Amino acid sequence: MTSKLAQLQLDLQQYLGERIAPLSMDLGELTLDVRPSEYLEACRILRDHESLRFEQLIDLCAVDYQGYANAPWDGRRYVVVLHLLSVHCNHRVRVRVWCPDDDFPIVPSVDSIWNSANWYEREAFDLYGVVFEGHNDLRRILTDYGFIGHPFRKDFPISGTVEMRYDPEARRVIYQPVTIEPREIVPRIVREAGYGGLKH
Repeated sequence: MTSKLAQLQLDLQQYLGERIAPLSMDLGELTLDVRPSEYLEACRILRDHESLRFEQLIDLCAVDYQGYANAPWDGRRYVVVLHLLSVHCNHRVRVRVWCPDDDFPIVPSVDSIWNSANWYEREAFDLYGVVFEGHNDLRRILTDYGFIGHPFRKDFPISGTVEMRYDPEARRVIYQPVTIEPREIVPRIVREAGYGGLKH
């Protein structure tokens, strides 16, 4: 670990204290877990403290841990991940907050702290169903207005039941039953032992 990274780790532990649960180092990057109840205050400290000054939120996403690493997962299902950058101090940190309820994932919005979170939070809501409490315009951003479900959840069906197309006669978008034939999506080299003369 570089001395600069070690100093950042000490600063995070000093200024965030009990809000950290826990702080880990992997592949030269710091990951900071915070409790949902401490999330907003921790983010304000990360942005405003003179020794930290994480003035830029460069990414925010959600992750679905159901079936993580192709194995049963024994923990909370949804987590929101932020990547923060301090231009002034030239360091980065990853912040994670786990949604306390798997059936209704909800965490506070950080849009009032970093306004770049606005569309990122809308995307996480649209694709994963994570609700960001306090967001002033939380609506779908990538899927259609009438879309049902959240397509990046691991239990979302691979093939849907309706498809959307533009009807030139009706001059509007219409929905109709799916007409795509089911197909094998596992490559032949994986599903057929002798394919291409290869031996397993």
